[in-house]
Amino acid sequence: MVDFEKKPERVHLILLALVVVAYIFSAINPVDRLAWFGQMTSAVLLVLLLVAIYHRFRFSTFVYVMVFLHVLLLLYGAHYTYSNNPLFNYFQEQFDWQRNHFDRLGHFAQGFVPAFLLKEFFVRAGYVKKGKVMWLIVILSCLGLSAAYELIEFALVKILAVPTDLVMGTQGDYFDTHWDMLWALIGASIATIIFGTFHDKQMAKMEKN
Repeated sequence: MVDFEKKPERVHLILLALVVVAYIFSAINPVDRLAWFGQMTSAVLLVLLLVAIYHRFRFSTFVYVMVFLHVLLLLYGAHYTYSNNPLFNYFQEQFDWQRNHFDRLGHFAQGFVPAFLLKEFFVRAGYVKKGKVMWLIVILSCLGLSAAYELIEFALVKILAVPTDLVMGTQGDYFDTHWDMLWALIGASIATIIFGTFHDKQMAKMEKN
């Protein structure tokens, strides 16, 4: 089994450095600069938050690895925009999809990764005890975050008059927002229920070191 807690500080610094490199590549000639700025902002804010609280609350290395992968996904999506991701454009042609489904993957990750973050914070900070109630709290919290994200997109369109397709990437799907929240719910449920035991072991290893 992977020992994520071996020399954690060094691993964390490497992950942070790789995030900076990925950010630079993402910023070079994106398909749409405004879309890039909007779609990469959540990734940057998450990284800055984790750096700011690092010495007060350090997550397990497993969680930082998950966040790293999520940030890579967000920066990759921001560079091409979610609606024009080249890999999923290829899949769209091969499987005769009606739309580019990269945003579905993004919203799955929006539930999957925050579930680990929230669970670890709630449990290790002493707010919630492990158990089925904790599962419910984490899953519903992730669903709430997903809904908040959709409301922010709604506000950008209605208040700042940003083009709808640029922000929301509905691609003509009237139920796009509902699908986004559903995939976040699926991601959070899988992370909490299926990967919960593995995550518990990673937290236990961290506490021993």
